[in-house]
Amino acid sequence: MIHITEPALIQEILANYSRFPKLKGGNPLTKLLARGLAYVEADQWAKHKKIINPAFHVEKLKHMLPAFYVSCSEMINKWEELTKETSCEVDVYPHLQTFTSDVISRTTFGSSYQEGRKIFELQIEQAALVFKALESLYIPGSRFLPTKKNRRMKEIDREVKATINKIINKRVTKLKVGEGSSDDLLGILLDSNYKEIKQQGNTKFGLSTEEVIQECKLFYFAGQETTANFLAWTMILLAQHTNWQDRARDEVLKVFGERKPNIDGLSHVKAINMIFHEVLRLYPAGTGLGRMIREETTLGNIGTDDS
Repeated sequence: MIHITEPALIQEILANYSRFPKLKGGNPLTKLLARGLAYVEADQWAKHKKIINPAFHVEKLKHMLPAFYVSCSEMINKWEELTKETSCEVDVYPHLQTFTSDVISRTTFGSSYQEGRKIFELQIEQAALVFKALESLYIPGSRFLPTKKNRRMKEIDREVKATINKIINKRVTKLKVGEGSSDDLLGILLDSNYKEIKQQGNTKFGLSTEEVIQECKLFYFAGQETTANFLAWTMILLAQHTNWQDRARDEVLKVFGERKPNIDGLSHVKAINMIFHEVLRLYPAGTGLGRMIREETTLGNIGTDDS
């Protein structure tokens, strides 16, 4: 096993997926959480990436800022209520988890936000069951046994898929009758998928309903806890380095004053950007990604022409 931390080499390995494919095997129960872009390879990966990319363009993200603001305001209001009468100690991490789940629910499903919250709650339960199973030795075929945990995991998987499928069907029906797509992640994803199929003239160039469902599940699994952890570490470091806390607060007041944050103003908060980058450097959301070596190579030859 080789550990690589050099950014240039990491970029080469991730780009050269034919020589460095993703790890196979492992406990198949992990697939109950999410698959999508994180698991597909080669041409499938390129197809998924092409269709998903528009959802993360800056212009699209601008429309999601109000959802971020609403979720953040709700969390801050709860803290103000808790500390209104007297000073007290508050465990903020559960609030950060709720905040990130609300943001993902609002930005992914928009008007179907309440259904999105239900999906999140089920995914949290699913993650707890899967991680508990990972703590013990996996016996091949044991996931098919009708144990209480296995039945519950399959039940959650069916319910999550059915809920997302119901939301997708409503959106697809609107697209087919010519109604505009929504600005949430699901709407942008379905619109991008529909355009790709129409342009290529074949459904094989698009994502199936099952693949769209898996991408929605991946939004939750990859985005919720990683962001909550990132915010928790940011708060811890700002509490330790109060000079940067003061600097960040002064910058926000200078740029926005009493106004709601806007996308243009966010490009001017330099100190906060520096803080976020430093937190990610010290406590990265992803500590490692595994890759196999399909053919014998040396680090010096990574990314070179095989000929």
